[in-house]
Amino acid sequence: MYLMRIVYCSQVSPEFSPENIQEILSKAKKNNNQKHITGVLCFNRKYFLQCLEGDRKALNDTYHKILNDPRHSDIILLSYKDIDSRSFSSWGMAYIPEQNLTDAINLKYSGTPDFDPYTMSGDSSFNMLLELADSLPTI
Repeated sequence: MYLMRIVYCSQVSPEFSPENIQEILSKAKKNNNQKHITGVLCFNRKYFLQCLEGDRKALNDTYHKILNDPRHSDIILLSYKDIDSRSFSSWGMAYIPEQNLTDAINLKYSGTPDFDPYTMSGDSSFNMLLELADSLPTI
């Protein structure tokens, strides 16, 4: 088994409704636990930024499902790499809500105080997710 990490971003599609976020989180936690995938999802009503960690095949299968999910559009893979250990091992799927996306955090990891993961590198987006996850209670 090869341990991998992917980081991707996407925009909400016209088919997305605000109620979908709870459905996405519930399904992700269940499916990720079964596949031994861990990760974190950041969402601000316009953009998704997500990091997933786990076995290469399980991650590829999960990412393929995301690519075909009509609630996402303009999906960009920011990072795909082998890792030695997980950074989000405590979560089947941690959720970082919009209120955690402060101007100072956004500015630290991108060129503007606005949250737009399309303007961030894979490393910057991963480091931002790490910092934001540190403020979350472990579930």
